[in-house]
Amino acid sequence: MRKLSLFIATSLDGYIAKPNDDLSFLKLVEKEDEDYGYAEFIAIVDTIIIGRKTFEYVQREIGISHYDNGERDVYVVTSTERPRLGRIQFYNGDIARLVENLKIAEGKGIYCDGGADLINELLKNDLIDELVISVVPVLLGNGTRLFKDTRPEQMLEFVSVKTFETGLVQLKYQRKK
Repeated sequence: MRKLSLFIATSLDGYIAKPNDDLSFLKLVEKEDEDYGYAEFIAIVDTIIIGRKTFEYVQREIGISHYDNGERDVYVVTSTERPRLGRIQFYNGDIARLVENLKIAEGKGIYCDGGADLINELLKNDLIDELVISVVPVLLGNGTRLFKDTRPEQMLEFVSVKTFETGLVQLKYQRKK
């Protein structure tokens, strides 16, 4: 069975974005030749699930080629129907059913690339198998919280922790079996 992993950065006080979806705080830990394990992680993934707002942000800031590169299937979770774009499929059905079907299908890992609403829906349905959370050394005080209050308690197993010169700390947990 394939596993669904979350690979995300957050501020020390738990925000994945400042107000107005501002991700500029991530620049605090940018360092040449340091990707914090992203290339190694993405190499074991062939499917991405992403929320519409996060997808549109990446499309606007980086470009659609970040996702539509022929290497991975991408499911953009949205409430409106839209036509497929290459390997990018816009999905407006039941999230749990989508993930359950992806997990039993042939393939490599599945990556949830945000945003907070999608992450919390997946957590609510106990569908995330692995969490890799990079903590940026900043207190934002406001913005989009990574974890919302409306999900059930979940026990996790500690896997590893890495520290970096920039002050970033990367925590890795897996769902307790």
